[in-house]
Amino acid sequence: MVSWNGPSCHHSLARVTGIARRSFQSTVPVWKRPSIAPKPALNTRHIRENPDLYKQTCIDRNYRDQQDNPQEIVQLSKGLNHLQRNARDLRQLRNIVRTKLASTPIPDHVPGTDTDSQGGRLLAEAKQLKEEFGKVEVQEDDLRERIEALAKDLPNLTSTETPIGREPRVLGYISDSSNAGLSSLARNHTYIGRQFDILDFEAAGTTSGWGWYFLKNEGALLEQALVQYALSVAMKHGFSMVTPPSMVYSHIAGACGFQPRDQGGEQQSYVIAQEQRRASLDQEGKPEMAMAGTAEILFAGMKANTTLEARHLPLKVVGASRCYRAEAGARGLDTKGLYRVHEFTKVEMFAWTLKDEEQVVFDAMLAVQKEILSGLGLRCRILEMPSTDLGASAVRKIDIEAFFPSRRLKNEGWGEVTSTSICTDYQTRRLNTRVKLGTAKAEKEITPGPKATIQSSDFPSTINGTAMAVPRVIAALLENGWNEKDDYVQVPEVLQYWMHGKIQIKKKAT
Repeated sequence: MVSWNGPSCHHSLARVTGIARRSFQSTVPVWKRPSIAPKPALNTRHIRENPDLYKQTCIDRNYRDQQDNPQEIVQLSKGLNHLQRNARDLRQLRNIVRTKLASTPIPDHVPGTDTDSQGGRLLAEAKQLKEEFGKVEVQEDDLRERIEALAKDLPNLTSTETPIGREPRVLGYISDSSNAGLSSLARNHTYIGRQFDILDFEAAGTTSGWGWYFLKNEGALLEQALVQYALSVAMKHGFSMVTPPSMVYSHIAGACGFQPRDQGGEQQSYVIAQEQRRASLDQEGKPEMAMAGTAEILFAGMKANTTLEARHLPLKVVGASRCYRAEAGARGLDTKGLYRVHEFTKVEMFAWTLKDEEQVVFDAMLAVQKEILSGLGLRCRILEMPSTDLGASAVRKIDIEAFFPSRRLKNEGWGEVTSTSICTDYQTRRLNTRVKLGTAKAEKEITPGPKATIQSSDFPSTINGTAMAVPRVIAALLENGWNEKDDYVQVPEVLQYWMHGKIQIKKKAT
């Protein structure tokens, strides 16, 4: 009789793995992946080989609740390897039993009941091994799920270009960086917008609540002009235009590094209620959906479960979309007017590229942003953003801030208007987006003749950048373009074509 001396599957998972089991709950929620979601291919091997690096990354980026994840992944992986060895032993034993059964007479009556015969004993043992093997598989699946959940919670690694801490590094300026000559009576864009009848926050408060707004007259024209201007510049630099949806599956947003709540627990996105799973039927309900906070999510998801051709990279797209952000928080200078709103129009650039071309595409996006902002005549500064300011998916981020006269008491008047990030393969691994690198000859000849060829593939890098954040740029144009003496706002020359020839915004005749 063949005997099984491995650990009984009636033992707890903690005994098999040597790890105290905890009820795993991420501090940052991990989306429950429905059956239609892309299956992630996370690089847990790199985490296991560099747990201290990932722990320090969590500390540097203020993901302190996740700093123990790397070491737990190491321990759980050891437990998984132990279970896999046991499974191999079980599989070998099961094969031995099957071989013996093939040459052993089986009783004519009910199989497995006659344990006095050799055939009956083998059948009983085969049944026991099958049950034991099934239990080990369940434990393996449980460990894999826990390892994946811990790995998905980790942020990307951090570029050596990124300052560690909270302070950005100034890289340069666009236009004149001096604040000299500004009127001491510099008005907020909300005042200017009301005076010229192009902004209406009160009516939006009635229809939609605080954080929404109406753009009217030249304000509405400005929005369309800024969109067309940004698209024209991006397309001139080789970006193809795409118009994305406004709603997205929550599991796609999660795969891109966007969670419904931030590290402080504040609500970030608007989630759309879906039909729940019906208890009477063994089927999934509709996957959760959310209003997209940025077109980056939709663009990245556009190539989920897709293999790209290396010769087609970099693949660059640009598009305008409405964006939705809950962004809860106390009202203050940041939350007055157009600077921080719940819904806005944004033109977004996105690219898939080979890893060795990341920097080229990143620099190209930054050049588009500089061209757009310099064409508008805005005074801006360029910042290398610190580790604590990086989103989960980014290894490096450069922001461009415009000068807002009304914000001189906060951050010396500077406010973000664009952002560009390198995300390496963080998003493509979670969305199962691959790139076919070509063919390679197999090492071993399987059959006589030409060597077999294998397809080499990898996960491409993604890069995203803002081409135009419309409300903030409108605010900057109103405040910087306002002629206090003659009481009008100058329209930048690059926008006048889309403004039906208007060169100034003035008060309406009463």
